[in-house]
Amino acid sequence: MLRRDGFSLPELLVAMAVLAILAVVGLGQGGEVLARQRVDAALRRLEQGIHRARLEAIRRGAPCGIQLGDGAWHPPAPSSGLEPCFAGEEPIAESAVQISHNFPGTLRFSRHGLVLDGGSVVLRSEGTPLQRCLVMSLPLGVMRMGRQGAKGCEGDPAL
Repeated sequence: MLRRDGFSLPELLVAMAVLAILAVVGLGQGGEVLARQRVDAALRRLEQGIHRARLEAIRRGAPCGIQLGDGAWHPPAPSSGLEPCFAGEEPIAESAVQISHNFPGTLRFSRHGLVLDGGSVVLRSEGTPLQRCLVMSLPLGVMRMGRQGAKGCEGDPAL
């Protein structure tokens, strides 16, 4: 009786080819998943910064402001005459996430937490076609988050 131990060369080559194909498919999708997660995380931090500023204005009983720029919330410029809603910078996104918006230079919040400025923000990242958006309306500061599409900021059940 002939006993064979191990695999033949053709069997090993087929197994290696299958593993290589699975690795390429997995890496390609993994990059997109990470890019999508970066965009979603930035959207949540953007929203949290606005909520935090609103709550701080209510807590103080005085108006305050924040500025959006360079992937972070910043204190308002001294020329605005507003106290910052929070000290220092609050990071929103990694450098891989691009932020475009039409917010004014300083987002202002009244002592009652009302938003005195509105606008919209679009977040995107290389590696995914996904674009997330946030629209903030006046005066209550109602925010809508979704997916940026042909018709603007459209609702997304994934959020």
